[in-house]
Amino acid sequence: MRTQIKVSGKIFNKVSLAVYITCLLFSLPVSAQIKIYVNTDLEGISGVYQFAQTREKNTPLNIQACEYFMGDVSAVVRGLRDGGATEVIVLDGHGSGAVLPHLMEPGAKYITGRPRPGAANLSDLDSSFAGMVTLGFHAMMGTPDGVLNHTQSSMTENRYWYNGVESGELAQSALVAGYYGVPVIMVTGDEATCREAKNFFGNNIVTVPVKRGLSREAAILYPFEETRKALYEGAKRAVSAISYCKPYAISTPIKVKVQYLNLDPNLPKPEVMTKEGTVKDGLHILEVNR
Repeated sequence: MRTQIKVSGKIFNKVSLAVYITCLLFSLPVSAQIKIYVNTDLEGISGVYQFAQTREKNTPLNIQACEYFMGDVSAVVRGLRDGGATEVIVLDGHGSGAVLPHLMEPGAKYITGRPRPGAANLSDLDSSFAGMVTLGFHAMMGTPDGVLNHTQSSMTENRYWYNGVESGELAQSALVAGYYGVPVIMVTGDEATCREAKNFFGNNIVTVPVKRGLSREAAILYPFEETRKALYEGAKRAVSAISYCKPYAISTPIKVKVQYLNLDPNLPKPEVMTKEGTVKDGLHILEVNR
């Protein structure tokens, strides 16, 4: 994990501090040479509120949801670049994929397809990135007002605890990024997801809610014109927030508990299963799994 350094009240990792000092010495914009990693999912995208939109690939509802996804991604890429990011990598993080190449916004590179190398499938993530954006994410399994809430598997309803604290995919992604010293700087999704992000990462990150959950598959949706504007403005602010955001880390080794449903059709009803173990650091956070 990279060392954190405090200068003039701001928190830097080695990469962002070097960028900051270089920019000051040569009178360059402070945002020069800033790489941002955009980790994406589909459930927290504008206009998405049914599992029918996310589970089965290439159905009419899924294709439409992927178009919604590309609209949200485009707004964030534009905002990051206008905010000063010089390189943006977008990871197609949804299980079945969501990137539509013909709608890719210029100014970013896109990682898609499976299998992918990297911890938690976060390919090419390393300590050269100044910040991570988690775009289109959802609340952890069991969140009453979380639209399409789940953690890893919505079918087997997985739940995860790390050092006794129940955590969702936001925390899981942040732990991998935190291993490299990369802070989460922005989270987008429904209101419950944004609340969860503040609880785990503090108030310095930028959050952009694009809908409000009523139940697992019901939501109050916000118009695309409004969400895309908010996503763009939020991404611009997020670049400026980098030095105020800390990488997410917990004490190691990490004690892990996983709970899931055994859906064996030979059982009279689904059986709740539990598995426990220990991992050495955030990079291996998903090694204890069902």
